[in-house]
Amino acid sequence: MTQERRRPRARDLALASHPAPTVAVTAFSVAMAAGAGAPALTAVLVGAAILTGQLSVGWSNDWVDAGRDAAVGRADKPVGTGRLTVAAVRTAALSAAAACVVASLALGWRAGLVHLATVASAWTYNLGLKSTVWSWAPYAFSFGFLPLAIALALPGAPVAAWWVVGAGALLGVGAHGANVVPDLQDDRATGVRGLPHRVGGTATSIGTAVALVAATVLLVLAPAGSPRASAAGALVLAVGLTIAGTVLALSGGRSRLPFLFAIAVAAVDVVLLVLSDWVVAG
Repeated sequence: MTQERRRPRARDLALASHPAPTVAVTAFSVAMAAGAGAPALTAVLVGAAILTGQLSVGWSNDWVDAGRDAAVGRADKPVGTGRLTVAAVRTAALSAAAACVVASLALGWRAGLVHLATVASAWTYNLGLKSTVWSWAPYAFSFGFLPLAIALALPGAPVAAWWVVGAGALLGVGAHGANVVPDLQDDRATGVRGLPHRVGGTATSIGTAVALVAATVLLVLAPAGSPRASAAGALVLAVGLTIAGTVLALSGGRSRLPFLFAIAVAAVDVVLLVLSDWVVAG
């Protein structure tokens, strides 16, 4: 394969990995680990485990959805347009999953098993739950228990506080709604009938906003002691970002900006976590 051919293939593989959430979740996870006092090597291993897991999820999504993406003419999907073969993205997904097993278990068996459970949960979404009324559940489980996996990788294997797990689950539900709303029309055309498709775009957008704000409220109010002024400011920022994303979502169209606003809210929440005592002795 010539260098000219390899470059477009590499770009298309990167696009098929769902780069925005992949990079965001990896960066947030490393920040959480480092903020909780993880040694440098542990933080690197956390990043490797999360990155390979996210890559496997993104590539498996485009592998499983190749036929649907082609049917609706998704120009942003390299497999659906034929720029990547199904075999190529399938191989990438399975290779990333294998690397994820190794990287996860390098964090210790407790952290490794919890993280692998979150990745397996995300795969269940791709493999069929996305078309059921339980479409939100893999997001809630994976985002909710990801902080626990990171905490268990720290020295002494502490656990994540209950309110962190709850906030993560709420963020997952919000991310699901923000991610699906732009694709409701295409999904319906190809037989996908998840919860957002059943309740409609308006109800999903409102529910997404409630979940995102509730996650931030939990992170502000649940930790011991009185909320700091910085936490109140973070809540105001998160509410503002959520309102902006919701207005865009309710305006119709297929903009991905509401999903990026949801990622921005998650970034605010990660800052709140880094500034709080979110791990407790196991």
